[in-house]
Amino acid sequence: MDNKQLIGLYCRQFRMGGITTAIDSVVADAQKNSIGYMEFTVKLLAAEAMHRENNDIIKRLKIARLPRSNDLGSYDPAVENGVSKARLNQLRELNWLDQVYNIMLMGPSGTGKTFLAAGLCADAVKKGYKAYFRTMDELMNMLKMKDFTRSAMADYKRLTKANLIVIDDIMLFPVEKNQAVALFNFINGLYEKTSFIITTNKKPTEWATMLNDEVLATALLDRLLFQCEVINLTGKSYRLQNRKTIFENITN
Repeated sequence: MDNKQLIGLYCRQFRMGGITTAIDSVVADAQKNSIGYMEFTVKLLAAEAMHRENNDIIKRLKIARLPRSNDLGSYDPAVENGVSKARLNQLRELNWLDQVYNIMLMGPSGTGKTFLAAGLCADAVKKGYKAYFRTMDELMNMLKMKDFTRSAMADYKRLTKANLIVIDDIMLFPVEKNQAVALFNFINGLYEKTSFIITTNKKPTEWATMLNDEVLATALLDRLLFQCEVINLTGKSYRLQNRKTIFENITN
């Protein structure tokens, strides 16, 4: 067994996959530039640290359950939906998250609410925040099942320790009274400790109808709208304007 194979064996034993991947390039650089032993060691450890950090981000992005489209780097500033490039960049700095502010994205279907929410959530994960993306349906199902299944309870505990929770499509469908109470208790328990990004196509005045309880709707909105930036998205549906077809372009 040569030295390279021996290094690979030790790396597997100590679970140091970053060094295994980087060893060839680091050795080549050391031979070319005649670097000292200390610098060589630092480069190997730096490669391992970067490898572990990247794996950690991948793991946390998976737990966040983001939709496939979440890269705000692909945001098209030409789309007129009420969010300029400058405004988006300011949101991406995440200063509002450090101040435990909420973001409410309101507007018709297809105007980019989910994309923006998912993108900001992805940014937060990559910067080390505990951030999670859940649809309203997923959240309500978790609250319903947390006392009955281990997975739901694990998700509940995870969310209660979050820095940021995205609730996508809130109030899309009417909510039963017991579910509405569970939602209020959940949000009330995290009030002023966790930031929320809410996406909705319903105006706050319509929430009472969806909950069938004006008092509960007022109390819920009171928590969410305190220290909240409300962003109204406008324009035509991006999905409808850019829909795909299974047919080739033919003249007849």
